[in-house]
Amino acid sequence: MVVLAVGLTAFGSGCSDGGDAGGDADGTEPLGIGNEVTVPIAAAAVTTVDPGEDPRSMLRPSYYNGTIQAVTLRTDHRIQQQIDSQQVRDFSSPSLTIPMTATTDSGGVELTLGSVTTPDPALSEALTAADGTHAGFEMSELGGITALRLAPAPDTSNSARAALEQAFYQAVYRSVTFPDEPVGVGAVWRVQQTVGGGVDLDQVTTATLVDRDGGRLSIHLDVTQTPKSSIWDLPNEAGTLDIEDYAMQGNGDITVDLGLPLPVAGSISIGGHQFYRDPRTSTVLRQVIETNVSWGG
Repeated sequence: MVVLAVGLTAFGSGCSDGGDAGGDADGTEPLGIGNEVTVPIAAAAVTTVDPGEDPRSMLRPSYYNGTIQAVTLRTDHRIQQQIDSQQVRDFSSPSLTIPMTATTDSGGVELTLGSVTTPDPALSEALTAADGTHAGFEMSELGGITALRLAPAPDTSNSARAALEQAFYQAVYRSVTFPDEPVGVGAVWRVQQTVGGGVDLDQVTTATLVDRDGGRLSIHLDVTQTPKSSIWDLPNEAGTLDIEDYAMQGNGDITVDLGLPLPVAGSISIGGHQFYRDPRTSTVLRQVIETNVSWGG
């Protein structure tokens, strides 16, 4: 069997030998080692459910080229796994706190990372060489992220790079895209997109505009994820697993300033369980997963 980190692993599927996980929880090797890598993000389809109260207006990012924002991203990804009646094992990724400076330009948002911290001693040491790493988001006029770029500092190790990739990948799929019509307080819209990974997921985010003060928006988010297939094709032609039960959902609240490129505050948590069966041996793999993404000063 394999260690599964489905849906929100570093730039794709993650798997390692279930006998000895070792360093990274998902065993993922980072992409584009030594170079900048750009990963396209699946397009989001937005549907307005309720336009909300009057007055209504279009929600659009309104920052200018050269706008600067200091913000901190925090991520935490926990995985508990059990195979049949064996002991439950922990394959969680260490939490990260990533201070960064965002600068807008015509191509999107450029990010310069500060000193990244984590409670994991080995990863903390590896991250010391990542200071000055650059990342970036390409964004649509509706505020949705359409591509993610990462250019690590030259001496960044594979383990540090993989951790940063995973953190940003988690953040991308916790972002919000605005509706393409005027809305007011109380508006509800639905954002649907595919989350790539070991198993492609259909993610539906329901956003509610709770409050608005000028360009500052308070938004509540409800998130559900559903596999697009009942079978997972394992990497490297290693066979398949049947998806017997899959329940992932969560919610959170974020504060967005239309004059700034990234959320200014808030957090979103999503979690649940995933059960898989090997059709050849009837071996059952169970996972309990929880991911938290937060933004702040």
